[in-house]
Amino acid sequence: MALNFQPIYILASGGERALENLNVVTNNLANVNTPGFKKLLLREMSQYLPENKGDSSHLFVFPRFNDTPVINTQGNLIKTDAPFDLAIFGKGFFGIETPNGIKYTRNGHFLRNGEGFLVDSNGNYLLNEQGKRIRITDITKPINILDDGTVYSGNEVVGKIMVRNFSSVRPDSESYYIPDNNAQEIPAEYQIKQGYLEQSNVNGIEAMIELINAQRRFEIYGNLMRSLDQMEQKSNEIGRA
Repeated sequence: MALNFQPIYILASGGERALENLNVVTNNLANVNTPGFKKLLLREMSQYLPENKGDSSHLFVFPRFNDTPVINTQGNLIKTDAPFDLAIFGKGFFGIETPNGIKYTRNGHFLRNGEGFLVDSNGNYLLNEQGKRIRITDITKPINILDDGTVYSGNEVVGKIMVRNFSSVRPDSESYYIPDNNAQEIPAEYQIKQGYLEQSNVNGIEAMIELINAQRRFEIYGNLMRSLDQMEQKSNEIGRA
């Protein structure tokens, strides 16, 4: 008896998508306490391959990966009172100088390093609107940061924080984002809140439910593939009888 490959391909493809979904949900849950983290969503699509000379009863239909868009909704703000903790309320990302070029983040936990520059937890530099590092040399003066990102050391303007916004972004690493392919820069509409941090927009309870569902989905595909293999073996035995 001829082996029907269509259900095998469909289940294998579905199992791969289920594993990808499990990885995405696990990553979301792992970052539920990461300031400024944005939830990822796995989107899938169906691909139809009209094989067998148009026989509509034997079309190959595969669940395929589409993309993992960033869900860029506002996270809750928590008060820390730390002078260099900054939260963006609205749309936009802080510009950060890294060894691999400028990247963007919503994680506003900044520190003043030994040279007086404002850096993130990875030691990378917060930038001003001109793409230069922001340096505060006099720590005896009070630091005030306005809603538009203007940084004052006493009565002296130190700079204005770079905030950029894009039509779409994709995650990079270490809570950084970069513009998606073909993304356009769009106006950033925001207020910067000094002494606050933005929480992740991942709901921990919802993420746990999604994780359980993703695990069940993966197990279902595995069970179906084992059942299909057993059915094929029995069919072959009947065919030889």
